[in-house]
Amino acid sequence: MEFLIAFALGAVFGALLVILVNYFQKHRARELAQELVNQTQQQKMQELELLLGRVKEAFGSLSMDALKRNTEEFLKVANEVLSKQTRTGELELEGKKKLIDQTLEGMKTDLARVQELITGFEKDRAAKFGQLEKQLSLALEQTSRLQETTNQLRQALASTRSRGQWGERMAEDILRLMGFVEGINYVKQKTMETGQDRPDYTFFLPQERKINMDVKFPLDNYLHYLEAQGEKDRENFKQQFLKDVRDRIKEVTNRDYINPDDNTLDYVLVFIPNEQVYAFINEHDRTLLDEALKKKVILCSPITLYAVLAIIRQAMENFNLQNTAGQIMKLLESFYRQWQLFVKSLEKVGKKIYEAQQEYENLNTTRKNQLEKPLRQIDSLKKQVGPELLEAEALPAEAEVVEGEEEVEDNRDSKEPGGAK
Repeated sequence: MEFLIAFALGAVFGALLVILVNYFQKHRARELAQELVNQTQQQKMQELELLLGRVKEAFGSLSMDALKRNTEEFLKVANEVLSKQTRTGELELEGKKKLIDQTLEGMKTDLARVQELITGFEKDRAAKFGQLEKQLSLALEQTSRLQETTNQLRQALASTRSRGQWGERMAEDILRLMGFVEGINYVKQKTMETGQDRPDYTFFLPQERKINMDVKFPLDNYLHYLEAQGEKDRENFKQQFLKDVRDRIKEVTNRDYINPDDNTLDYVLVFIPNEQVYAFINEHDRTLLDEALKKKVILCSPITLYAVLAIIRQAMENFNLQNTAGQIMKLLESFYRQWQLFVKSLEKVGKKIYEAQQEYENLNTTRKNQLEKPLRQIDSLKKQVGPELLEAEALPAEAEVVEGEEEVEDNRDSKEPGGAK
């Protein structure tokens, strides 16, 4: 407080000094005022610093005492709270530890299961990978073989003769499947009687009718179509192939395959040895099949040829059945007569068997009983009398047996059919 009072007095003194200086020396007022202000400020700063130092010392001593007392109480309370929190924390920590242990045990179990699953998956993956590798190797091998076969087939079909042989082989397989026999159901490459044309196959029909089939078919442009890369080339080869088919139909109609003088039907078969080619024609030019039918040409795929041959075979079987119906009826009549004779003979044999049965029953009953009767009497006498008496009575017993046999014989003769009554 004294410093504050001194500070205030100094300020008043300074102010008075400034007024006096301004009053007496106006010309030096500014310089003196500035100098006094500077001195006053310095003095004020010094006094203020001194005052602040003493205030700090006073407040420091007060703060240290209060802080010491508050610190002791604070530490005491803090220790109590810390102890409670420590106990609570220990309990919570123990519970969390147990929970963590349980969780860890569960995690260990789950990890063990996961490890087992991973091991199983690894084994299964290895096994399946091995199988996949084998299958891929097998597929690669089969693909290579298929590629080789395709190349061989492409080379084989490159020539017209090879395509003709391929078509004939396909037709032969279908004929064999239908049970057709060469020379009976069809002939192969036989020159027609009315001309120089020689169809690949001629099938026999009822009433000595025939139908011819040609197996040569143009496939060059179709193969080029399959191998073409550009769309324009594919379109050109497609149109050229369809034109080849029309030319082939026209070529067949110009031949003498349909000839009434040779007893042929009004249609001729053209065999297409591949279902895909037949479907290609039907897909890209549906009018072509109709045009062929108008010209009496039937385009046959393997399945279509199978159906046509089935109809031919059924027609031949029905025709042969009609032709042999009279012979079958005669054979049935002969069988009926023989059956009647068989039945009569069977009845006679039945009667003989019945008579033999009756004779057997007579032997097994009456005759057997008559033969066993003296034996039973002899056994009874052996038990009742001695051997000497038994020998003496043997003769009358034998006479009785003979009389019994004669009586049985008379009874049997009287029961025979046609015997004396």
